[in-house]
Amino acid sequence: MKIAAAAYPLDPLESWDGYLAKLRLWVADAAGQGADLLVFPEYGLMELAHISGHAGDLEQSLWAVADLWPDIVAAHQMLADTFQVAILSASGPARHAGNRPVNRAVFVAPGQQAQTVDKQIMTRFERETWNVVSGDPLRVLHFGGFTIGVLICYDAEFPLLGRQLIEQGVNLILAPSCTDALAGYTRVRIGAMARALEGQCYVVHAPTVGDAPWSPAVDENVGAAAIYGPPDRGFPANGVLAEGVLNAPGWVFGDVSAQLVQDVRNDGQVLNFAHWAEQHSD
Repeated sequence: MKIAAAAYPLDPLESWDGYLAKLRLWVADAAGQGADLLVFPEYGLMELAHISGHAGDLEQSLWAVADLWPDIVAAHQMLADTFQVAILSASGPARHAGNRPVNRAVFVAPGQQAQTVDKQIMTRFERETWNVVSGDPLRVLHFGGFTIGVLICYDAEFPLLGRQLIEQGVNLILAPSCTDALAGYTRVRIGAMARALEGQCYVVHAPTVGDAPWSPAVDENVGAAAIYGPPDRGFPANGVLAEGVLNAPGWVFGDVSAQLVQDVRNDGQVLNFAHWAEQHSD
């Protein structure tokens, strides 16, 4: 399977049609280069707040995006069916059971029902300034012979969340992110690489990039898209299958193999996946 990880810039969109045209161009580009699974970043949906005219207000921007979720899901499903690819959408605020929004993405694939995935652990900005809350529990997805989990940004920095997915058979983790400084991007990058090492699996990192001064929520964005694996047999020695240039918009592509994951878990130079439980021994 060929994966495309987006380093995605946020634009001050003027209309829903403008958003749909931009999204279609991105999907068509990746599909045209042979990608089967496309991964967009965390909070990439915040560019939709500009359509409402409320992008400059933190609270109103949350609900402006949340109110568009039926259209967001439908648009991604249409593009998945049209181009015959699976897509993890950019994430954004969505309405939930309580009175505060969650940080949510949707996973769509041809012939499959759309499934939402939510962030589990909020950053300080989300919990102290924005009051975005955790959503539904971790969910396991399936596509292209892979068992897939999603750890949105900060979630990728917590090994036990990754292990929950691994113990449910996950061999491919998607890690969309939105970070406003090199330090934040580096934390997610290190977390993603650590999850690949511990679980002996693939991790796909898709960040927002560039400036969006019209939004106090996502005004600065730093990152590079990448696809990681364990530094072991059949994988690159540094664990980096593919990586883009820092802050350069565009797709990063990499080929992944479920069989290669199984092989290294069974007979790798080390067996992190199998030896995890030994941490808990007397």
